[in-house]
Amino acid sequence: MKKIFGVLAIVLFAFNVHAQNEVELKLTLRDGNLVSGTSKMSSISLSTAYGKLEIPIKNVTALDLGISTDKTVNDKVANLIKQLSNSNEQLRRTSYDELIKMDIKAIPAISEFIYSAKYEPSTYVDYTADAALSELQSKYNVGNDISDKDVVSIDYEYTMGGTYEFTKIDLKTEYGTLSIPKEKIKHIDVLFSGDNGSGDMTFKLLGSKHISSNTDGGWLKTGIMVKQGQKINITASGEITFASLSGSKYKPDGSVAGSTTAAITDYEGDYNAGNAYPTYGNVVYKIGETSSQMLKAGAKFNGVASASGMLFVSVYETVYSASNTGSYTVKISVK
Repeated sequence: MKKIFGVLAIVLFAFNVHAQNEVELKLTLRDGNLVSGTSKMSSISLSTAYGKLEIPIKNVTALDLGISTDKTVNDKVANLIKQLSNSNEQLRRTSYDELIKMDIKAIPAISEFIYSAKYEPSTYVDYTADAALSELQSKYNVGNDISDKDVVSIDYEYTMGGTYEFTKIDLKTEYGTLSIPKEKIKHIDVLFSGDNGSGDMTFKLLGSKHISSNTDGGWLKTGIMVKQGQKINITASGEITFASLSGSKYKPDGSVAGSTTAAITDYEGDYNAGNAYPTYGNVVYKIGETSSQMLKAGAKFNGVASASGMLFVSVYETVYSASNTGSYTVKISVK
C-alpha cells in the first residue's frame, strides 16, 4: 500500500511540474529597477470580494501590485501614532523612529489611520504622523495613489482587483535565479514567446479604440515576443462600422460589407515585402512599440519576422473616431 501511495505521489508531482508553464516576466520594482526573466507558473490565484479566482497565466497580461496590511501592523501603527502626542519628547522621538523603521505595510496603515475618526493630530510639530508617512513613502518609493489591492489585467480587456496570493517570485535571469519578494515589486508584465509552447492566442480589436491613427491606445500590445526569423500567422474575422468612413462596415480583408467589390485576397509573404501596404479596415501589425513600420495582415497572413521584439496589432484607418462600433477577433501564433 505504501508503494502504491509513493508511486501515486511521484505521478502527481510529475503532473504538477508538467502543468507549470515557463513564462517570461518583466518586473518593475518599487526602486525603479527593471528585471526580466522566466518563471514557472500555471495560473494566478486572486482572492476577491466575490470569491477566489484561478486565472490561467495565458490569459494574464499584467499585474499592478498594491500594498496590503494586516491587523497586527494596524494596531502597532495606531499605538505609535497616539504616542506622538505624548508630552515626553523622548517618547515621541522613540515612537517616531519605530514608525519609520517599519516595513512597507506600515504605509497604508498610517494613511488609513490618519484619515480615520480615531486620529487626533498632535499639538507638537516635531514628530508627526504625516512626516513619518512621507519618510516611509520616500524610503520605499511609493506615491500617494497606492492601492491596497492587486489589479490583474486579463486578455487586455478586463481588470480584476483582489489579493494575489504569493510571497515571492523566483525569476530565472541571465545572471542566475533571483528570489524577489512581493513587497519589492510594483508591476509585472507577462510576456509570451513563440517558442514556449503557448499555442494560439486570441485578441479582440475594438473599433472604438484599436485604430492605427488613435494616439491613445490604438495599438494593442499582444505580449507576444517574436524573434527575427520566426514565422508569424495572423487570422482575423468580424466587422467594424467606421463612423469616420460614413458608417461603412468593413471586414479584416479590407472589403466593405454589402459591396459588390470582390474581396481582397489574403496576403502571404515576408515581413519586409513592400507590396503589403494596408487599406482601410485591414488588420495591421508592427514589431516594437516605437516602430514606424506598419504592415498589412488582413484576414489571413503568414510571414517572417525581420526583427525581434513585442508584437502589436491594430486596425488601419487614417482618421480615428470613438464612435466606431464592432470588433475583430484576431488569432495569432508564432512558430
